[in-house]
Amino acid sequence: MRSIQRLVTLGAAVAAVVALGACSRPAQEPSTATDIPPVPTVAASGPMTPPPAPGSTTAADVFGPDCSGLPGGDDPGSLSSMSLAPIAGAIESNPQLTTMAALIGRANLTETLNAAPGITLFAPTNNAFDKLPPDQLAALQADPAKLATVMQYHASGTRQTADELRRAGSSTELAGGTVQIGGSGDQMTVSGGSGTSANVLCGNIPTGNGTLFMIDSVLLPQS
Repeated sequence: MRSIQRLVTLGAAVAAVVALGACSRPAQEPSTATDIPPVPTVAASGPMTPPPAPGSTTAADVFGPDCSGLPGGDDPGSLSSMSLAPIAGAIESNPQLTTMAALIGRANLTETLNAAPGITLFAPTNNAFDKLPPDQLAALQADPAKLATVMQYHASGTRQTADELRRAGSSTELAGGTVQIGGSGDQMTVSGGSGTSANVLCGNIPTGNGTLFMIDSVLLPQS
């Protein structure tokens, strides 16, 4: 009987010790770990800027005494607005080139010039056309075929900068024949087959599909 009592007493003591140990053990914090590995971050890359077209220029490349007289900001005829327009559209927007724009339209060349993939155009200013004898200008306007030839004699089918033109020394025009290029630095001349020499008043003007040079005389092919 005493043995049974001892066993009961011993068992109660063991149970008490186990219960006390369970109560004194600190509670486990819930795990916040995850088995999913972190996703690596990949830097987003924007669209690649295409390289500039051969012969293209920027507003920083323009030169000549009349460049400062161009409209400013985003106004029509400004460097900013002309750079976004195709070349005939740029000429139309320039207040110093309204006569040239009208003659290009009269010769039905506006769409042809605007659609060209690359072009260099020597554009006589309004004052340049004023230097022509009135009867000569009237005769040009009355003869669309001859007018188209003279207009295309001011344009080449290759887009070129002033430096490229000077290195070449000449430019082959859409009408056939060539014009001769001279000068250095901020001085540049363009001479036609008839012997007329024009000074570049503002050169390297960027347009949507070509490079524009404002000149002070009308170029005429060799007759």
